[in-house]
Amino acid sequence: MATVYQIHPETPQNRQIESIRKALQRGAVMLYPTDTVYAIGCDLNVKSAIERVRQIKQISSDKPLTFLCSSLSNISEYATVSDSAYRLIRRLIPGSYTFLLPATKLVPRLVMNPKRKTTGIRVPDHAISQALLQALGNPIISTSAPSAIDTDSYISQAEMFDHFYKLVDIIIDDELPVRFQVSTILDLTEEEPIVVRKGLGWEAVAEWIET
Repeated sequence: MATVYQIHPETPQNRQIESIRKALQRGAVMLYPTDTVYAIGCDLNVKSAIERVRQIKQISSDKPLTFLCSSLSNISEYATVSDSAYRLIRRLIPGSYTFLLPATKLVPRLVMNPKRKTTGIRVPDHAISQALLQALGNPIISTSAPSAIDTDSYISQAEMFDHFYKLVDIIIDDELPVRFQVSTILDLTEEEPIVVRKGLGWEAVAEWIET
């Protein structure tokens, strides 16, 4: 059974964030809001929790998992960032972008693409996500929670919470409408960026590529 935390979307309560931090370090898995969709996540450094995330989402071990970083300097600890990639990332973050980059040795094998040795990283423009990252001191796994469960239409927040109540340990409720727009994915493993998926913020990327 999950513990539900009601957290202010703009000024997260420190006591609540600290309680969640302790739980994550003990291996908890959470359902939490981001600047795009609700995500299922855990501490990047807890292998058992990452395995549970894969089980919940039914993601095979050969599929990479995205994670959140707090800043560009934090990204550089977990990925190799070329000069051109650095300039683009600096222009876009924080925001609704996922960057595919060559992984460093700090990225657990359980997270990265096993063939390409790449990883997907985001720096969210979201107060709760950033508060969790700052408290934890390391990245958080972020894989989108299903927006439609056994139905062709989008589900409500209540339906989502009910579905995951027995699957995760923590549910964070920011009391805002559920978002359904996904991030824009950019492959930055080569000199020129490749748009893998157009999502939120795509217009800013198009403007940069065209200039």
